[in-house]
Amino acid sequence: MKTSGGDQEQPKDDKQTPLMEKIQQLGQTNVPQLSQDSKIHCLTIVGQVEGHLQLPPQNKTTKYEHLIPQIVAIEQNPKIEGLLVILNTVGGDVEAGLAISEMLASLSKPTVSIVLGGGHSIGVPIAVSCNYSFIAETATMTIHPIRLTGLVIGVPQTFEYLDKMQERVINFVTKHSNIAEEQFKELMFAKGNLTRDIGTNVIGTDAVTYGLIDGVGGIGPAMKKLMELIEVNKNENEGIVQ
Repeated sequence: MKTSGGDQEQPKDDKQTPLMEKIQQLGQTNVPQLSQDSKIHCLTIVGQVEGHLQLPPQNKTTKYEHLIPQIVAIEQNPKIEGLLVILNTVGGDVEAGLAISEMLASLSKPTVSIVLGGGHSIGVPIAVSCNYSFIAETATMTIHPIRLTGLVIGVPQTFEYLDKMQERVINFVTKHSNIAEEQFKELMFAKGNLTRDIGTNVIGTDAVTYGLIDGVGGIGPAMKKLMELIEVNKNENEGIVQ
């Protein structure tokens, strides 16, 4: 009786099936997706907000040149009635973060944000730019003065520019949240709250107490609030049409 030897090689298929790709990337065979007819779009802002300079490949980044066309498409798409913004970011480029914040704030459609894990630094303006904001109970937000990276020219004009940029952030946050300007500046310039640094680490309920965030909650309350805002927006538009 002849048995097959080990020298016979099975033909290899170089192309992986979509099923195998899902198992390799996500550890499961089926990934829940928003249905095609869903009226809610989910926008995630994770890692570091990448601006004018490209970050190293090992950094988890959210590129602003990817987000801006998405936000424009959301505004134009009649099928999308509401936007859910999920944040878990360490911050990043100030101008890119402000650009994203301004775009979200100027959307005509209802928007709700959730800070999960962290919404630090320039993530704060992005979080408050939506119509209503949530923060998870264990999530944190670091509020600190603006810092420059790279070459700094030691002349008064440099620090004046930095101060003006900081004012832009303060004005945006206080305009789009319930926190007073004096309170926000106090958190920003507080000493001793962050080790060897200036600023404050605000956790969950504290962010709501300060008036920075509207409520404590996760995905369930955020979706419920967004559906309420969509209904209000729909009723208002119907009233205008009539």
